[in-house]
Amino acid sequence: MQTKLRSDAFLQQAMGTCGDAVYRLALCRLNSRADAEDVYQEVFLRLLRDDTDFRDTEHLKAWLLRVTLSRCADLRRSAWFKRTAPMEAAAPEPESSSELWQAVHALPDDQRIAVWLHYVEGYRTEEIAEMVGCRPATVRTRLHRARKQLKLDLEGSYDEEQLERTEGHQGSAGAEGAHSGSSS
Repeated sequence: MQTKLRSDAFLQQAMGTCGDAVYRLALCRLNSRADAEDVYQEVFLRLLRDDTDFRDTEHLKAWLLRVTLSRCADLRRSAWFKRTAPMEAAAPEPESSSELWQAVHALPDDQRIAVWLHYVEGYRTEEIAEMVGCRPATVRTRLHRARKQLKLDLEGSYDEEQLERTEGHQGSAGAEGAHSGSSS
């Protein structure tokens, strides 16, 4: 039984308008370029064979991101991924070099996905809830917890930098003066 495939033009347009979002979400979820590329290909192969009638580009993008999340979850559950994930996690991606994105990548999966879809892709909590299969209140809780954790992580590193700078400028005389002032 032969299934009807979508046109090349439709697929190219979908890849052009939504491909980056699919790849970035897969990379965010899996922390591996190779795995993200595999998911990207599988998502668009599924689109090629799927017969959903999309209302508009946003409907298409939401569908693609839901399929991406689903495929990422499938991959993470696989025995192969469980054996290779620790090695992949040991080598951070160069794109995650900023302090903020390193902190985002350190978040638990559910929080990281909520942050990504909300702040990077621009989805509302109700839309994210539909994509990931939970209630909007759950998405808001995940975002709240993620912001709280990011604030702690980023303020902690900022405080350490400030402390190092202060200690460097004070020198031993400044440290002694501070110590003698506290004993009076």
